[in-house]
Amino acid sequence: MITRRQWLKYAAAGLVAGSLPLSRVAQAAAAEAARAGRILVVLELSGGNDGLNTIVPYGDDAYYKLRPTIGIKQKALRKLDEHWGFNPGMLGFERLWKNGELALMHGCGYEQPSFSHFTSMAYWHTATPNSGDEYGWYGRLADAIDPGNRPNLLVNIDTSQSLAVKSRHHTPVVFDDPERFQRRTLAQEHGLIEQVAAGARPNAALDYLNKVSVSAAEASALVREAWAKYKTPVDYGIAPLQLPKVAACINAGLPAQLYYLAFRNNAFDTHVQQPDLHQRLLSYMADAVHGFTRDMERLGQGDRVSVMVFSEFGRRAPENTNRGTDHGTANFMYFAGKGVKGGHYGKPLSLTALDAGDNLIHTTDFRRVYATAIDGWLRGNCATQVLKGEFESFPVFAA
Repeated sequence: MITRRQWLKYAAAGLVAGSLPLSRVAQAAAAEAARAGRILVVLELSGGNDGLNTIVPYGDDAYYKLRPTIGIKQKALRKLDEHWGFNPGMLGFERLWKNGELALMHGCGYEQPSFSHFTSMAYWHTATPNSGDEYGWYGRLADAIDPGNRPNLLVNIDTSQSLAVKSRHHTPVVFDDPERFQRRTLAQEHGLIEQVAAGARPNAALDYLNKVSVSAAEASALVREAWAKYKTPVDYGIAPLQLPKVAACINAGLPAQLYYLAFRNNAFDTHVQQPDLHQRLLSYMADAVHGFTRDMERLGQGDRVSVMVFSEFGRRAPENTNRGTDHGTANFMYFAGKGVKGGHYGKPLSLTALDAGDNLIHTTDFRRVYATAIDGWLRGNCATQVLKGEFESFPVFAA
């Protein structure tokens, strides 16, 4: 809990919006972050990315039978090997692959899949398919790795808070534009908020409000200064996908270990005229992730930071009549970063043994990938607790 004494300490150090500059605070935070553990960045591809036209199984004739119009020809692909090739737009991922910094997780999905964006994303956000949980898996992870509830551990960069970061104990930092990031209150509320922050009369409710208020003031000040001071020569591509904001926070020493962001607006929902749009979206994503990993190396943080990429479902195996694809099931997930042992993980999907709806049958429970991030990368030793079950992780990261 944040005490009144701590609040006064923050104010004196310049952590309260409108008070003194934050240079000394930022330096102290950077020193603390340098001693801290690893950082995980989760990137959500909203809309249901088409995995088959992302990592193309060009060595399987069934692929071209299922997709006679939108199947990507072998000569156009960025080849990984004699069977698989990247979509032509994925130069950034090709570079990561050649550096051994990209892991491809095959066949990720879950039993009794939903074809609803909202429902399936809720399953991925909570890691509880076909059931329910009040809190997100990332929020539960924050609670598990930091039961002491230190502030600013969990950051969600978006216009609104994701269910994934909803936590029982931690207050996630949620922002979109760093320059405008501040706690929203009515003018009439300012005096009351300040009194609550000062914690005049301790009790459980006031302690909670006190913690939220201090966290909001501290985070908004730190994020604004971090963004103002951040400059990079690294090219993130045309659409950086909020990743430079993550880099700015890491560079400034914000004590966050968990970052969550999304490629927004259901961009990957490619029902109609998919090929050109999909290639463009993938180029944005791959370039941004590649740029971010290079920026982390530039900042001396490459060994501490990994990126996990997922989408709420894949697309149906056959193309539709509109040169697009409809909502499907199993898909790829990805890990990127200097600490990754690049390669293929999991069992590849079968393009001939489809279900009754012509959908791919998943071979990897997506929670195995979450477990890999939790215990393999973050070394949290709490995947079973967070995911509410036993899920074997993959050897993507060095012990």
